[in-house]
Formats: sequence, structure tokens, C-alpha cells
Amino acid sequence: SLGPLYKIHGLPNISPLVSSVEETPEPIPTTVKGTIPTWIHGSLLRNGPGKFKFGNQHYNHWFDGMALMHRFQIEDGQVTYRSRFLRSDSYKQNSERNRIIVSEFGTLALPDPCKNFFQRFLSRFEIKPTDNASVNFVKYKGDYYVSTETNYIHRVDPDTLESKQKVDWSKFIAVNGATAHPHFDPDGTAYNMGNSYRNKGAFYNIIRVPPERDGPEDNLEGAKILCSIAPRDKSKPSYYHSFGMSENYVVFIEQPIKMDLFKIVTGRLTGKSLNEGVYWDPNQETTFHLIDKQTGKEMPVKYHAKALSTFHQINAFEQNGFLLDGQAINNFLVRQDSRPLPRRFVLPLNISSETPLEQNLNTRPDSTATAVCRTKNQVFCTFEDLHGEDLKDYGGLEFPHINYARYNTKPYKYYYGCGFRHLVGDSLIKMDLESKKFKVWRQPDLYPSEPVFILSPNAEKEDDGVILSVIITPVKDKSTFLLVLDAKTFEELGRAEVPVNIPYGFHGVFNSSA
Repeated sequence: SLGPLYKIHGLPNISPLVSSVEETPEPIPTTVKGTIPTWIHGSLLRNGPGKFKFGNQHYNHWFDGMALMHRFQIEDGQVTYRSRFLRSDSYKQNSERNRIIVSEFGTLALPDPCKNFFQRFLSRFEIKPTDNASVNFVKYKGDYYVSTETNYIHRVDPDTLESKQKVDWSKFIAVNGATAHPHFDPDGTAYNMGNSYRNKGAFYNIIRVPPERDGPEDNLEGAKILCSIAPRDKSKPSYYHSFGMSENYVVFIEQPIKMDLFKIVTGRLTGKSLNEGVYWDPNQETTFHLIDKQTGKEMPVKYHAKALSTFHQINAFEQNGFLLDGQAINNFLVRQDSRPLPRRFVLPLNISSETPLEQNLNTRPDSTATAVCRTKNQVFCTFEDLHGEDLKDYGGLEFPHINYARYNTKPYKYYYGCGFRHLVGDSLIKMDLESKKFKVWRQPDLYPSEPVFILSPNAEKEDDGVILSVIITPVKDKSTFLLVLDAKTFEELGRAEVPVNIPYGFHGVFNSSA
């Protein structure tokens, strides 16, 4: 039961957000209030857990629920809704026997939802890793897949949400999984990261997937490992949930959240919790690795920082000899009450034997971040805050989104996210990185999903467009709605009310049909 948790933290009981629901396989109409711009053509695709019970057995944890895919189709100012459970092997086996057959891992007892990805990631160490891909929609070669962090992804029809094909990363390249947050070049080339576990220990791998298909049966063919990076300790690799990318570099942040592979593997045999194999080492520094996207070579210079943890990157770009990398940083393993806050590192790229030691190399006039050369191949960095103190009143900012189509890997001014005063997002926030001021959309007892930005036709400014977010109302039955905000003013334009219950989800994308 979730009730005691909310009493302890003084929070409203939002357990209906993680209740089992029925799927809605055929499109149903919604009731539109206000106005939804007629220039929006396409569908918001969302993913997250939706079934927590088989027979008389319950999953205890939020992340354990079976993947439920959602589609909000927007045309001519009207919206239809449909949903389907992913027909994963986990779902089919549990359904056939009407009990839980396939183990899942996650926990609700932590204040930040993304923490549960540890267990999701570690489930690959089971004899049979889960294929319950409930985290995100991702795109490879024009096809949509649902993904988690194990080696299994599922190709789905973005119109009907039907499960089409189970795809195993390890059949194409030597990795044991990949993140649910790939990055994309303008031509559709996809980049991702995944670990491999070999006789010599663990390696981090940068993956590149070409943008073109060679035929109807082609899915991940042509995927290549661009670069393999050895962890500081190959028996204790770091956990990571995402990575950064600029125009010329992949940015991998090796953080001191460590996985003791021996404890994890033996723990499965002795029945010990997976948590015992994951630990935070505040005495280890965080390391930034830069990998050249063209050559696949890791740059010799390593950038170090104090111990930190991050789940989602905001954006990274190169400018005047520096690489600027922004992310939501949350030292939750140090202080349980800490909040995810936006911060930026400034990494000087032109390091040579002539570079002076022990002086700040960050010459950007408006930046308080520092970068000091300790040796010719080692730079120690401190971050700058991309926020004021007032953001802490909203629980910090997570699930960051930008105008990705126009500003990914480029200098940008705005990003959007959820405020997290609760276990799930309870506000939508637009942050101006220049002024560090923000706009907020928040209403009592309403819980928004991550904001997705859609560019308006003939857009000239960075924030010309709308924000889409699915709003859950646990205190009322069947009161979920799709919210449409003007991205510039952050005022509500309209909402489409859905006459069925929807649980709180994780990530999604907009599939344009324009």
C-alpha cells in the first residue's frame, strides 16, 4: 500500500496514478475545452506502466507494471485517444497463467521516480531479462520502438499501437542493452549507449544506427559500436540513464553510482536485494568522456568534477572553443531531500601542452562555471546553476525537453520540464536560461507528464509552438486530459478530456503527420 508513504511525507495519496487500467484499443473521441490549434497534425505517443495485477498477485513497484502505450491523435482541432498493452513475452506469459511469471524490479519508496531505473537496468542480470519495454518511444530508421534499458526493444505500429516485432540488440552488436534516450543527427542517424559484459569485465559502448533501411525486414542492421570505454574499475561500472551529444561529440558522464557486478550476480543466487549491489561512492569524482562522432575515438583529455548524479541531459553545444553541457543534477544519494536542479558544465576543447595549469580556462563572460587544467590530460570542472533559488519551491526540474528539431546541439535559451514536489510531476515549468526566470502551469490535484514541444509552422523564435502534456487527476474518476499550452506565454490554449482512466507514464514523442 502506498498510503503510509504519503502520510510520512505529508503528500496527497496519489496511489490511483499507479492502478491497473483497461486498454482502449479502438480510438475514442475526447471532449475539447478551449481551442486546440488546427495546425497540429499528428499524434502524441506515450509509454508507461499500466497493469499491476495478474490473478491475485500484485506487482509491488511502480516500474514493474506492464507497458501500456497511449496515442493522442490530433487533427483539425479534435483529439482521439487509444491505448494498447505491449504484447511482450512478460505480458503474454503473465496473462496466460494469470499470475506473475516474469520478475520486474523497481521501487516506489524513493522520492525521485527515475531512481527506479537502477533496478530496471539491473534486471538484465537475470537469467531471463525482462522485455517489458515501458519507458519510452524511440525511433530507428523511421520505425518506432518502445524501449527500456535491457537488450529487448519492440517495434510497434505508431497508428494502431500493435506490437510488431521483438528485437534483441545483442543479435546485432555486442551489447547487453541500450538506454531509452537515444540522440539524433538531422539526417536521422541515431546514437545510443549500452554496456557489454565480457570476460575482461564491463565496457561502456557508444552505438551508432544508420538512418536508412535496406529493406522491409531491416531493423537494427548496420548498427555499429563506435567506441568502447573501459570503466575505472571493470568489475564496478557506473550506472547511467542517458548521455549528452553536441554537433561533433558524444558526451558520456561516468558518475559514482556504481554497480558491483559480483554482488549483483551472487545476490541473484542468494536471494539478496539488487540494491545491495548498487552503491554511491561520494569519494570518487565524476568523469566526462568526449567521443568524436566522426572518428569514433575517445578524446585524450578527461574532464572531472565532484561526485554528482544525473539522469536526463538538457542539451549540449559547442561554441568558441568550449563545449557547454546542461543536465538535471540530483545528489539524492547524498541528501534524500535534494531536488533535481539544472546545471551546466563548460568544457574547454582546445587543451594542449601549452595550456597553463591551475587557472580557470572558462573565459565566457556570463558564466560562473570553472575549468582548471590539473595535468595536460586532466581538467577539473565546477558547474554553474541554470536557476535561481525560487525553483527549489517547485521541487526542482526534471523530464527536460527542448525545441529539439531546431536547437539540439545548438545554443538555446529555453527548456521545459516538470516540477517535482511529489513522487510524480505536479507542475509544468518553462525555464529561461538567460534570465533564470521561469513560467509555471500548476493546478491543485493535477499531475502533468513530461512536456513535449511542437514547433509551429513558419516558426521564427525558439519558443514558437505549443507544449503537450497528459494531465492525470487521481482524486476524480475518468478525468485525464491532454493539455495544450502556448509555449511562448505558457498559457492554456485548450484541453482534450479523455473518458477513461490513464495511469501516470514516463516518456513519449510527437509523431507528425503534417
